[in-house]
Amino acid sequence: MAFFITNGFAQIKVIGSETNYPVSYATISFGNGQGIFADEEGVFVFTKKRYPNVDSLYISALGFKDLTIATSNLSKMLYLDTETNTLDEVVILTTLNRKYKKEILKPYLDDDYYKCWLPTIESEIAVFFPNEDEKLKKITSISFPITLESRDWNKRKRSNADKRKFSTLFKVKFYKNKQGKPGQPLTYSNIVFRATEKNGDEFELDVSEYNLIIPDGGFFVSLQVLGYTDDYGKLLPNKKYKEIKTKTGIVKIPTNFRPLLPFTDKITTHRTFIKRIFINGNDWVQFKKGNGIESGLLRNNLNNYGVGMRFNVYKDE
Repeated sequence: MAFFITNGFAQIKVIGSETNYPVSYATISFGNGQGIFADEEGVFVFTKKRYPNVDSLYISALGFKDLTIATSNLSKMLYLDTETNTLDEVVILTTLNRKYKKEILKPYLDDDYYKCWLPTIESEIAVFFPNEDEKLKKITSISFPITLESRDWNKRKRSNADKRKFSTLFKVKFYKNKQGKPGQPLTYSNIVFRATEKNGDEFELDVSEYNLIIPDGGFFVSLQVLGYTDDYGKLLPNKKYKEIKTKTGIVKIPTNFRPLLPFTDKITTHRTFIKRIFINGNDWVQFKKGNGIESGLLRNNLNNYGVGMRFNVYKDE
């Protein structure tokens, strides 16, 4: 077997076939609702001992063709071919050398634990931002609301209570609006950030370098937890699910990661969508009652994750 073995684990690296560069944070799906991620260097750990019932892996990443491979044929290097139709749209920078006005859509913050989404690696959350007029607009930053947890539950309502520590890596994607759901990516850039309790109740992500122009039909921004990191921001080999013994066998429950994400009832329209990323071909589902989603948030009319945004509105030439 062509495994590189370290401490009993097989380290496998995902590489772009044309560039020979690592494919950072590639998605490794097992096809049964479970999966893992490669780290920044494109490396992930897989052994039959750790995942005994997995026969095939489905590898995917923005800008690359999907790869399906049997676990019996794994080698220490997996190569992804570039998707030919994934070139970013080119924005002529001279069109942005105009006067502009800065606009802010504030995030919806809440420190109530019972109004929060518990992030799992199997889920991706996308929030829709409509485009209200035909003016040219460039996204400069996105603000993600975060709920911090107190170390002492009895002191959770005190603003000065010590907060539970975490260091979590998130992946952010931008999508065009396709008939009311997330469609093609606005950019194929790999955008990640690390959040800790020191960031407070929101994380503002600067995206000005990506030249993200808001399409006429609006856009979606999504958030996906990759897992916990070490103190230097390196992704750890997180356990993606807990195994609970029952009378009928072992049940795998997705692991919840911190921080919590507060939902709100202050937005009148249903702008939030979710999907389980490790199920092949799974479509986006609007986070709304009647869509087959079991959630206490919906029962309390907490329909949206209240992401904020800063953007520039350019004056007409």
